[in-house]
Amino acid sequence: MAKPRKTSAKAVDVADSYAVRLMQHLVVPTFVIDPKRRVVIWNRACERLTGVPAAEVIGTTKHWQAFYETRRPCLADLVALDRPEQLPEFYSEYAARGHNGLGFSAENWCVMPKLGSQLYLAIDAGPIHDEAGHLIAVVETLRDLTDQKRAEMALKELATKDGLTGLSNRRAFDQMLMSEWARAQRTQKQMALLFVDVDHFKLFNDRHGHQSGDECLRAVADVVSRHAVRPLDLASRYGGEEFALILPDMECDAACAIAEEIRRAVMALRIAHGAAGAGDHVTLSVGVASHIPTECLFQNILSRMNRL
Repeated sequence: MAKPRKTSAKAVDVADSYAVRLMQHLVVPTFVIDPKRRVVIWNRACERLTGVPAAEVIGTTKHWQAFYETRRPCLADLVALDRPEQLPEFYSEYAARGHNGLGFSAENWCVMPKLGSQLYLAIDAGPIHDEAGHLIAVVETLRDLTDQKRAEMALKELATKDGLTGLSNRRAFDQMLMSEWARAQRTQKQMALLFVDVDHFKLFNDRHGHQSGDECLRAVADVVSRHAVRPLDLASRYGGEEFALILPDMECDAACAIAEEIRRAVMALRIAHGAAGAGDHVTLSVGVASHIPTECLFQNILSRMNRL
């Protein structure tokens, strides 16, 4: 039986040198850190992607500065530290591919300080071990998905925005309502719903025409949107001349005050109406509900509000 051939130190050095040269010339942006998280390779494609020369990061732990304005770990750091539990803290989309040497994958918006513009990057980071199983390096590769992500966001916006008013559409309202209803059930906090209806809108359209009707709806939408000021508030066009507001963590008195502000603000616009059976100016009817959600309330509230 032939004996296993020993690899000479010279052959190993040649292989290592070849691997380094190969990595330097990869078209995929790549960098490598050692177990102490110091950069040992920052290839040319990585220089082009980040605008950061290799000389600025080689031998340092400052690779994060190429991607972020404040100090935080890159994906390679989390692999080196074996911290899969921190992935949700730092990445919007991620996958830990187990503890068997396969590393992590993630996607995230990165600030890219040297470029002065954000990039959406797909990131893969995997460990390299020696024959004894000890970590000797972590390789991180990067793919720029900014154009694809922006196209995806634009399509999503088209699917969730009302074309006439720019508010969220009924689909977005229904999705947000289900999400916030479930959250309020878990936290046992009140949430408020406002349903806004333009009074005698069909008569307005018949008298003034559809173009004026569209202008009226846009004006009302502008007023409604100005009252969705907190991060989770949602103003939407519910359908036709109806608008709706989701106001999480809000009690009835506060919601009623907002409803009155909206009603008065539209009256102050003094949009001429004058059709038979209507007043001189456009007015609103606003329905308000505020509850700690339960399952039986969900359909009941929607049914009652739709009848207002």
